[in-house]
Amino acid sequence: MRHKTREIRIGDVTIGGDHPIAIQSMTNTRTENVAETVAQIHRLEEAGCEIVRCTANTVEAAEAFREIKKQIHIPLVADIHFDHRLALLAMENGADKIRINPGNIGGPEKLREVVEAAKERGIPIRVGVNSGSLEKHLVEKYGGVTAEGIVESALDKVHMIEELGYENLVISIKSSDVMMSIRTHELVAQATDYPLHVGITEAGTVWSGNIKSAVGLGIILHEGYGDTIRVSLSTDPVEEIRSAKKILKTLGLRRGGIELVSCPTCGRTRIPLVEIAEKAEKITEKYSHLDIKVAVMGCVVNGPGEAREADLGVAGGDGVGLIFKKGEILRKVPEDKILEELENELKNWK
Repeated sequence: MRHKTREIRIGDVTIGGDHPIAIQSMTNTRTENVAETVAQIHRLEEAGCEIVRCTANTVEAAEAFREIKKQIHIPLVADIHFDHRLALLAMENGADKIRINPGNIGGPEKLREVVEAAKERGIPIRVGVNSGSLEKHLVEKYGGVTAEGIVESALDKVHMIEELGYENLVISIKSSDVMMSIRTHELVAQATDYPLHVGITEAGTVWSGNIKSAVGLGIILHEGYGDTIRVSLSTDPVEEIRSAKKILKTLGLRRGGIELVSCPTCGRTRIPLVEIAEKAEKITEKYSHLDIKVAVMGCVVNGPGEAREADLGVAGGDGVGLIFKKGEILRKVPEDKILEELENELKNWK
């Protein structure tokens, strides 16, 4: 059962409550380069990103939010560290949410300025704490970096803002340690009903980062925690969106889009199954409006059965493929026509 959280509105997207888990990413362009940043955000939007975050690490970057916001279609979040003036500037220039760590924003009075500005505009604040930034006294208290210490740090920051009379908050507590991340979310959910932004921070490359994120986010989301997610990968941020969508769909938390299944190949395979499956995956991404299952199978043992169970499938033979649709054989085609036939069926799907 999903952990019940309060609703928070970020631009025209609402998270928490019974709202769908929102997918987000962060640009890796220089924010002050408006054209480059907007171009990347458009690619993220096309991939399915629903909230985007940009760093506001200079005056020029914070001021660029005004022009960026005019050209995009999803909520824009400002990532702020150390200088409270940048948070104020980003909000003045249209940020829909700000991400801060109240502990490094410059002291109580500067935090008050930020909170008052957010309150005046109704802009939510994401309180972010990562395991790598845990305060020394909490490291000493818990004998190292622990889930308990991370949660205490996050709640301390939340209380700082609550004491200033503001509760329009989202909590983010992340670690690159998967098991620690799972434990932090279990603990924080017992202590608060603020929406949770979840992810495995600094997860790594596409290969290792996807594995860590799938395991960690899979468990966290399955336990019912999380209102918005980011898969953090050292690559083109569009890959983060693809991965997040797949994780949510695999857990049954999202519908829509084609589910592609393919066999792992073996000595019985008589067609270039790996190449065909990889190209089929690229093709199916163009038909995300279809909510169907597509199977690409390589031999006569499990192939026909799996292909029949799918909405659309191919079972490979010796240089040929049988095209199946809704359990029935449509036709036999040469190996070099398999992908063309699959795409034709998708184009004309009924």
